[in-house]
Amino acid sequence: MKITRQKHAKKNMGFYKHNFQFREPFQVLVDGTFCHAALRNKIQIREQLPGYLGGATQLCTTRCILKELESLGKALYGAKLIAQSFQVRSCSHHKDPVSGSACLLSMVEEGNPHHFFVATQDQDLANKVKKKAGIPLLFIIQNTMVLDKPSPKSLAFVQTLQTSQLVPEHQKQSIVQLKEKEGLAKQEGEKRRKRKRAGGPNPLSCLKKKKKTQESQKLTEKKKRRRKRIRVKAEAVLSMQKNEKE
Repeated sequence: MKITRQKHAKKNMGFYKHNFQFREPFQVLVDGTFCHAALRNKIQIREQLPGYLGGATQLCTTRCILKELESLGKALYGAKLIAQSFQVRSCSHHKDPVSGSACLLSMVEEGNPHHFFVATQDQDLANKVKKKAGIPLLFIIQNTMVLDKPSPKSLAFVQTLQTSQLVPEHQKQSIVQLKEKEGLAKQEGEKRRKRKRAGGPNPLSCLKKKKKTQESQKLTEKKKRRRKRIRVKAEAVLSMQKNEKE
């Protein structure tokens, strides 16, 4: 069962690496519900997660999540201690803290530019995350951490990318610059110009045709000369026979 989970995780990680450029160290945003579930199921997030994802990880949280855990009191004191050991990422709610779920959603807006994973047990938050493309979702089930399969939104985005060859503008500019740097743009332009040239008759083929014509003319002249000689000989023989009779 453990091998099967690791195979699924490796496959899902390959999807995000290939299509959304996720790279190590993987940044994982963790909320209070995930910390609480890990504590209850005796899961060592910091030790187990890198092996499961197959690479170095950075566990992160936000000030809003820490504030929320602090407000919930003793019931989530252990979860708060776990979250406090993670790196704190800056959010846009310095003066007016919001709920942990709202804060995490704001961190992955605009196409998830920082390539965050989201680790949560909040089903409502998970459903909202699945409506966005390119956001890996982690949760705990049956005493183990699980990387959810790519959402329909992510699959649809990749399919559109492949069928329409949708490339971001900054990537197009990078490709053009690389081609110019390597001199590929000039080569492509030369190839295109060569294709536009109209192909004329091959001069060599013309020479061969002339050669054949000349040879045929020579053969014809030889045949005429031979016939002429035969005719002259025949006339000479006939004249001699005539003279002998006389």
